Amino acid sequence: MTYETPVAVAPPATSKPVAPTRKEGGVLSKRRGAVATVIMALLALAWLFPLAWALINSFREYEYTQANGYLSFGGWTTSNYEQAWSQGNFGVHMRNSLLITVPAVLLTLWLSSMVAFVLARFSYRFNLALLGVFLAANLLPPQALLIPVFRMFREIPLPFFMSDSGSMLNSFWALILVNTAFQMGFCTFVLSNYMKTLPHEIYESAELDGASVWRQYWQLTMPLVRPALAALATLQVTWIYNEFFWATVLIQQGDKLPVTSALNNLRGQFFTDTNLVAAGSIIVALPVLVVFFALQKQFVSGLTLGSTKG
Repeated sequence: MTYETPVAVAPPATSKPVAPTRKEGGVLSKRRGAVATVIMALLALAWLFPLAWALINSFREYEYTQANGYLSFGGWTTSNYEQAWSQGNFGVHMRNSLLITVPAVLLTLWLSSMVAFVLARFSYRFNLALLGVFLAANLLPPQALLIPVFRMFREIPLPFFMSDSGSMLNSFWALILVNTAFQMGFCTFVLSNYMKTLPHEIYESAELDGASVWRQYWQLTMPLVRPALAALATLQVTWIYNEFFWATVLIQQGDKLPVTSALNNLRGQFFTDTNLVAAGSIIVALPVLVVFFALQKQFVSGLTLGSTKG
């Protein structure tokens, strides 16, 4: 009786995973990437050209540009900034814009975060209706509410230490409140959508530990939405700082107008020194640029929140 010796069978060779090849013409193809880069570069140049041209002309003499044209180079000077600061009274108007912008931005973000927390954390019958009411403020043009808001603020009394006119008119409180009212809708919409992405387990754990609703909002939610708040703060500073429509309606005294009105002081009766106005425009834009570059990292991270969730 014969026995067959078992033959050892070699295990199959494991094949290495093959990296997926990128197809030409796809989203990440070199051709489309090059075209997108060129288009974005052209858009960036078109966007930055007015600012760069104003910056160059702000350092040039008006007489030189009138004699040689704006396409020439020369006649460099720094006197335009000194004259614009003194003639436009930028010190007073910068202080006015600071007193309007900082409280309005802080009040907008604080109230919007509380409303957004309620909309995102609790579900009830009028949840979407309440969000629609806040968004409706962004859909109405400010010009349509000019007369009602003016009459309402004229009838609201204020102590004389808060307003020289004895009413909401001609006071910084009017601009702070009207800017807060018009900006709350957008901020509430953004913050509520972001708060809905936060995991509910952290709130369940907080409730088991006995955390109140206020503690869940202040100590749990607010630190988690800090990037979104920084991004909104950058946008709100830009919008409220540059706002001029409501200032011309609700403020009658020239020394209480924001800094955007200081550019009107640089215009002459018979001609306008465009180089002087360019220098004044650069001065007006500097605070916004400082805020943007200071919060640039948080602003970009706030814009890309949720982009990698899948």
